Amino acid sequence: MLDVKEIRKDFPLLETKVRDKLPLVYLDNAATTQKPKCVIDALSDYYLRLNANVHRGVHWLSSQATDYFELARERVRDFINAPKTENIIFTRGTTESLNLLAETISISFLDEDSEVIISEMEHHSNIVPWHIAQKKHKFKLKYIPFNDKGELETEQLQNLITPKTKLLSLTHISNTLGTINPIKSIIELCHKNNVMVIIDGAQSIAHLSIDVQDLDCDFYVFSGHKVYAPMGIGVVYGKKELLEKMYPYHGGGEMIKEVSMTATTFNDIPYRFEAGTPSVADTIGLGVALEYLKKVGVQDVIAWEDHLMHYATERLQTIENIRIFGQSNNKSSCISFLVGNIHHFDLGTILDMQGVAIRTGHHCAQPVMQHYHIEGTDRLSFAMYNTEQEIDIFMTALQKAIAMLQ
Repeated sequence: MLDVKEIRKDFPLLETKVRDKLPLVYLDNAATTQKPKCVIDALSDYYLRLNANVHRGVHWLSSQATDYFELARERVRDFINAPKTENIIFTRGTTESLNLLAETISISFLDEDSEVIISEMEHHSNIVPWHIAQKKHKFKLKYIPFNDKGELETEQLQNLITPKTKLLSLTHISNTLGTINPIKSIIELCHKNNVMVIIDGAQSIAHLSIDVQDLDCDFYVFSGHKVYAPMGIGVVYGKKELLEKMYPYHGGGEMIKEVSMTATTFNDIPYRFEAGTPSVADTIGLGVALEYLKKVGVQDVIAWEDHLMHYATERLQTIENIRIFGQSNNKSSCISFLVGNIHHFDLGTILDMQGVAIRTGHHCAQPVMQHYHIEGTDRLSFAMYNTEQEIDIFMTALQKAIAMLQ
């Protein structure tokens, strides 16, 4: 098990006093994780010592910045076991990654006779881009439903796939239900039917050991800020043979080889998908964050977070009239719940008054709420630095909130 007490020393924000008096209990990690000091220092160090644009300058400062930037790409490649750094594209986050793929795949591989499959449990970032692309490119969009336990009805996937199906885009871990989808077997089924697969790894990147070659996914996307890295940086992993066939997403500097007044020749991958000045400091910070997580030990983090989730679930089940949404046996990182007829926002507000930070609302997954005929839930979610004591504090605050609101 982790030495959580030592780990917490690396995260300065955890010492925050809410409203200058209450110790912070931070249980909103599915929304964003806190950053270790080494990541914060990396951002500061870049602007103090390295601030220059990358890939374009011949001067020493630009060369140094480029080296650190490309080191971050290698660290991402290593962390998810991608074959080469050219498989790694930097974006602003999972949302931009999925928008990039929805548009470029539609242009490059889809037509009006094509079909795309998503699921009912997706984050809006893996629904809305497909709605937009569908309107522009006229393909058919289908979805896999989930049952009341919060598990995908994967047996329906075989019936949904037809000779016209070109792509499945699926979340690895539901940000609302915590369900870990059986993506490896799903990918195998899709590939037997010549269907490409995108995996939304926004939640899984920090809570599972990711090996894209073992999974054999065609694309895998994630955000830095959910894996202890800065906001504003994300990743697309893609198979080389697919990326090389894909049209660029944005036009401008860096993504070109030659431009005349009549034509453009696009750059090699991954640079053809990285138009304009990148977020260099945040990219470097992402590389540092992944190295930090490797040093702590991914498997130890997984085991500790799993322990916390089961500990919190057992404590929550002692609450009268509680409903927990997402009862899969294969689950990770978060618990969504409601208590009686108490509004989720009211409960979250009273918890905040006691220094406990959780998430309330529809969690950018309104189809999940529609499935259960509710407006939203309260959600607590865990990271490596959370403790049993924090869950105990949360439970005491929850019981006080329920007494007040009932």
